[in-house]
Amino acid sequence: MTVAEYIREREIRGMVTFTINDLRKSLNLSEKSLVTELQRQVSRGRIIIPYRGFYVIIPPQYALKGIIPPTYYINELMNAVGKPYYICLLSAAEMHGAGHQRAMQTQVMTVAPRLKPSKKNALLDWNYRQSIPQEMLLKKNTEMGIMLYSNAELTAVDLVQFASHVGGFGRAATVLAEMVESLDISKMMTLLSYTTIATIQRLGVLLEFVLDEQQKANELFTLLKDSTTKWKSILMSNANAKNTDGSSNRWHVNRNIDIEIDEL
Repeated sequence: MTVAEYIREREIRGMVTFTINDLRKSLNLSEKSLVTELQRQVSRGRIIIPYRGFYVIIPPQYALKGIIPPTYYINELMNAVGKPYYICLLSAAEMHGAGHQRAMQTQVMTVAPRLKPSKKNALLDWNYRQSIPQEMLLKKNTEMGIMLYSNAELTAVDLVQFASHVGGFGRAATVLAEMVESLDISKMMTLLSYTTIATIQRLGVLLEFVLDEQQKANELFTLLKDSTTKWKSILMSNANAKNTDGSSNRWHVNRNIDIEIDEL
């Protein structure tokens, strides 16, 4: 069996991804022949390489552009590399109805060590946590299976904790404004084990002073106060100097940057 025949057989069976190890086990070819044949299939537009050693068969609906959205294969990719994951930040926020600020790439959260994706694939934006809160993940059906993405509460926390990954607190607040009604503050209790107290403090500032969501801010403040006494005075932005003219607030956050949301 040739590589081309192997690809065709998997395609017929509805198996649209494979790894280099799958090929090695199935075909009696030398390593040099294997690599040569794979490169030929890439040049012919039959497969793409979103990650080293991982291949996706290009389906007819994407053949013209030769670009496949990562949501098509992300679950299979992460199973292949053996890492937990979820679709996060702006990509997840869009699934919760926040479409005003869209990500240019599909943002994926996983754990270290860092992945080394194919240089030919600029569609994936990798982000990293120490551990993945599996209980805060949701499933979404895709063209070829499922993918995991963060629920509204985890998405909100990620937007604040990784604000620099989405363009800053102003952009994070704009996205939060679109999905704030779906937040269940009581679920934030679970996230205290996965995030920092500083993140919750900053989220509280955004809810209270930027989004004018007083009730949710009160609920979050009560949750935090009942959960820990280890409060520290922090800066809203560590990249800016302390605002010596700013008034104090219950979150103990120095509001050293101006945060405005876009018109929705």
